[in-house]
Amino acid sequence: MSGAASAYVFKPHERPTLPGSPANPEHPIGRRTGYLLAAIIVGMTGGLGSALLTVNLPFVQGTLGLSPGEAAWLLAAYYMTNVTANLLLIKYRQQFGLQPFVRYVLATYALATFAHLFINDFWSTLAVRAISGLAATGLSTLAILYFMQGLPPANRLMGIMLGISVPQIAVPLARVLSPGLLTWGDWRMTYVFECGLALATLAAVTVLPLPPSERSRPFERADFLTFGLLAPGLCLLIAVLCQGRLLWWTETPWIGFALVAAAILITAALLIEHDRANPLINTRWLGTGAILRLMVIAASVRILLSEQSFGSVGFLTVVGMGVEQMMMLNIVVVLASIAGIIVMMATFRPHDVALPIGIAILMIAVAAFMDASATNLTRPANFYLTQSMIGFASVLFLGTAMVIGMARTLLSGPKNLVSFVVLFSVSQSIGGLAGSAVLGTFQTVREKFHSHELVQRIALTDPLVAMRIRAGGSAIDGVVTDPDQRSAQGLLLLGRQVAREANILAFNDLFFLVGVLATAALLWTVAIRISMRRRGEVSPIILLQQRMQATSAAVTTRA
Repeated sequence: MSGAASAYVFKPHERPTLPGSPANPEHPIGRRTGYLLAAIIVGMTGGLGSALLTVNLPFVQGTLGLSPGEAAWLLAAYYMTNVTANLLLIKYRQQFGLQPFVRYVLATYALATFAHLFINDFWSTLAVRAISGLAATGLSTLAILYFMQGLPPANRLMGIMLGISVPQIAVPLARVLSPGLLTWGDWRMTYVFECGLALATLAAVTVLPLPPSERSRPFERADFLTFGLLAPGLCLLIAVLCQGRLLWWTETPWIGFALVAAAILITAALLIEHDRANPLINTRWLGTGAILRLMVIAASVRILLSEQSFGSVGFLTVVGMGVEQMMMLNIVVVLASIAGIIVMMATFRPHDVALPIGIAILMIAVAAFMDASATNLTRPANFYLTQSMIGFASVLFLGTAMVIGMARTLLSGPKNLVSFVVLFSVSQSIGGLAGSAVLGTFQTVREKFHSHELVQRIALTDPLVAMRIRAGGSAIDGVVTDPDQRSAQGLLLLGRQVAREANILAFNDLFFLVGVLATAALLWTVAIRISMRRRGEVSPIILLQQRMQATSAAVTTRA
């Protein structure tokens, strides 16, 4: 297995499905187990790279003395390299192989993370985040390939579901691990942990490499022109989504200019690709109804899933809950996500593979409507059921959507693989950022509305208001003797309470909005399923299995 691809003679049934993908030999049980364990390590390393940053961003911001805008650039740097690298990674893998790329990037990632322990400033942190995003691009693909090697040949499609679902556990897991990491050391301990993961992954892929692959020479000069237009366009769009809510959309001129430039660059790249004989991005195939529907649903659900990452966490922060108080909630979410993976695998039905997507959207809608009745007495325990439902739904949806898209891609031909991977990655990354940006903007607007409404109802002549002010001032009787100062402090405390209640009402509006949007998405998916049944459309998984069986039979006959 360890020989060069050129020196390896493939048996007919072992040949790789696509150039750049590993061969498909029948492994013994011990080696399969090793591949599965390596896949888990690879998947968690790829997911925790961004999760640890997202969870600890306020702490890193305070430690490094960054403004909120500067801290947001750290997240933007990760997604800029993560999204754009997919444009060339597939063809790079087809020409040079995936293993060399992953080894080089992981080694650089580990060195950069280790060096960051001694160079703790904004620019070094920015560089580590950018390298982390680049590494995660290869790791996401590598996790899928390792899972596929660890499963029997008949179940290798499920490796796609596992490879895309396991990294989703990273965010709640990072919230569970972060308090302990910060207690054992300081913010550097998270980088020690991240560096250790990178080294463990590097060791795993070195000791247990993937089977060799066939290679080709797919690169064309026009690919780099497309990359030169599309990559900066996507980077500008990511910058807008990360910074818009913080700097505010209408108050920062460069946001408008960046958005216009992003639209021009992305449109120019797509126009060039539309007329190419061998495009990097096949716009004609991506414009088909089935692929467009899948990508719109994938991006929409990713936006709805921000109810967990932004909504529930933001609400609990408003009512004074810290990471330690939310630890048990995140443990519950991790367990629910693992349960979602198990149920997804156990109930996989090729003839009706889209059913789990509808179930996932329904669970998101129900959970969001349940959260919409939160009060200032709501605590993490009150979110156990709803957030476990969303955690369960997230892996159920994402794994199913990925395997449907990959099946349609393989049916249409390997030339569309780059197009699908890029579009799916963009829909998930941009969808997640857009979800936080849209929901965050909505919450801010509604908070201002509710704050105005509450303030309008406060009159100092109201006996109840006067009593609240006196009660607030009485807390500092032993420190401040001036009655006017005590009254001012009581009024300040009342203002803080009003702001908190306004935020709580705004988050309830946000939860209700997510519930309404999820309901609309559910009705749309039901309408799509009914339409497909009326047309007698066969599941793409069934079609792919039939083609693979026919190909295998033909190869066996020739052999």
